This record gives sequence, structure tokens and C-alpha cells, in this order.
Amino acid sequence: MTMRTRPLGTTGPQVSALGLGCMGMSALYGEADRAESIATLHAALETGVTLLDTGDFYGMGHNEMLIGEALRTAPATRREQALVSVKFGALRDPDGGWSGYDGRPAAVKNFAAYSLQRLGVDHIDVYRIARLDPDVPIEETVGAIAELVEKGYVRHIGLSEVGAETIRRAAATAPISDLQIEYSLISRGIEDEILPTTRELGIGVTAYGVLSRGLISGHFTADRQLGAGDFRAMSPRFQGENLRHNLNLVEALRKIAEQKGVSVAQTAIAWVLSRGEDIVPLIGARRRDRLTEALGALDVTLDTADLTAIEEAVPAGAAAGDRYPAAQMAHLES
Repeated sequence: MTMRTRPLGTTGPQVSALGLGCMGMSALYGEADRAESIATLHAALETGVTLLDTGDFYGMGHNEMLIGEALRTAPATRREQALVSVKFGALRDPDGGWSGYDGRPAAVKNFAAYSLQRLGVDHIDVYRIARLDPDVPIEETVGAIAELVEKGYVRHIGLSEVGAETIRRAAATAPISDLQIEYSLISRGIEDEILPTTRELGIGVTAYGVLSRGLISGHFTADRQLGAGDFRAMSPRFQGENLRHNLNLVEALRKIAEQKGVSVAQTAIAWVLSRGEDIVPLIGARRRDRLTEALGALDVTLDTADLTAIEEAVPAGAAAGDRYPAAQMAHLES
């Protein structure tokens, strides 16, 4: 496996062709092993992964501190190559509840100060609000990040889960390097308006959920028991008939994967990689074995016949259920 690089938009850095999404090491997918998480982060850096993605609200700061520890204990050459992307703005309470989003300029700078401390770094490579604050114009939020760029605390400005109009308004305010948004075989909503807009404006895409939270990894089964605090226990796509329908799609994909001698997960990741050099998939591996499997997607070549077969097995719009519960879907733009 040879790690390739891709541009993070026309204003961003070159990053590894796959990035590591670190949320599952701290929150929302059940218990994680701290030592294994650190080992996985180190292994990712050793294989040439440069982009590490987190949010200051993942485990209420736990994820940033975990990444900070991994960076401190990594070899200097690997530590220096790491690029950290941080989402901010989600408000939490001590019970773990969600209280909306805060994109006020003063809050942006406050969130950044705490993230820099927890990560143990002097700058954040890509900084973005996790969801649009409906009470604060995006121009004000992006303008505050631009001030952090001027002072050297942030290198590049990103966006997350916003629609085409907001992308245009943000890009008119300051250079935007990247949009982070869900994109996978069963989450293709960005293809109609959002992806054409980012391409017109030279904005890269970091695609999260490329395995749809494990649903299309080939490892999830209908009888799996989800632990307390696991997001999937309330995700519409993992419920009842929706789950059975979606796992049937996975079995159709498995037939194609087996014919190529690769795993279902590798096929799904390779499909996202095939969608364009401006898209960087984030893999959510929490263990080294899952990391190794995901990185194997870099060696998978999908020809025209393969892509046709994949899209016949899992057509656009084929998934049953929304990607978030209704209350969270209300915070997303399309």
C-alpha cells in the first residue's frame, strides 16, 4: 500500500488520500480502549495518514486530549506531518445532552483557545463550526475564524454540513479550504447541488460516514446488541425493517467484493475514493485491524464495470431511513 495525497481544495494543504476520523475513540459508539486508540493513531501516522479529524465536543474534550497524547508520544517526524481538523460549536450539558450550536465570534475564539490547550499545539490546521448556528450569520462565524488565521492560530477555514447557499456566502467572506459532510454509497445527497458548488469554488470535501457508521462495513449484523450511549441505537437506519433492508444492500455489495477478492468495507471506501481527487474519505477506525482493512482500499481499483455493478447493487437513494434522528436532521442544510 502506497499512501497517496490529495489537495484539500485550492486553498488548503495536501493531505493523505484517507483521513482518520477519531470521534469513535471517545464518544457515541460505545466503550473504546484508550491504549488501543493511541496505538491506532500511531499506526495511522506510521502508514502516512496525515489528516486527523476531531471535534471539541467529542467526549467533551476527551478526543482532543487523546489526540494530543498521541501526538506527544509519536516520533517527531510523524508528529510534524500530522494535520488536525477540529469542529467546534456544539453545546453539551453534564448529562451528555445537546443544546444547540454557538457560532458567535467571541464563542469561536473561546472554543479555539480551549482546543489549542487540549491538543497541545500552537495552531489548528482546519477549523470549522460543526453545524450552522441559525442565530448567527455564517459571515460572522467565518470572519472570526479568519481573524484566527491572521493571528496564526488557525491555518485553514472549513465548513461542516451546510448547503450550497451557505457555502457561497462563506466563500465570499474568506477562503474556504474544505467542506466536511457525510458521503457514502447510501448517503449521496451532496451530488445534486453541494458537490457541484464546492467544485465550482475550488473547495475540497472531507467525506465522513463512508461506511455509514459501520452499517455498510460488512461487519454489522442484524442481531448485534448495541451498548448504552451508542448513537446507532437511535439511528433510523439501524432500526427494525430499515436495518434488514439496508443489510440486504450490504449483501448485494458483498457479492461484488468477493468477486474482486476484497472486503465489503474496502469496496465501499474505494467507491468514495473513485468519486474525485477533491474528496478525502475519513475512516472511523478505532482499532489497528480495522485501520489496516480500511487502508487496503487504497489498493482497490474499480473499473467501469465494477462501478456499474456497485451502483446496480446499491442504487442512489436505496437506503431505508434518514441518516440522523429527526431532531438532528433539523440542524442540517441540504
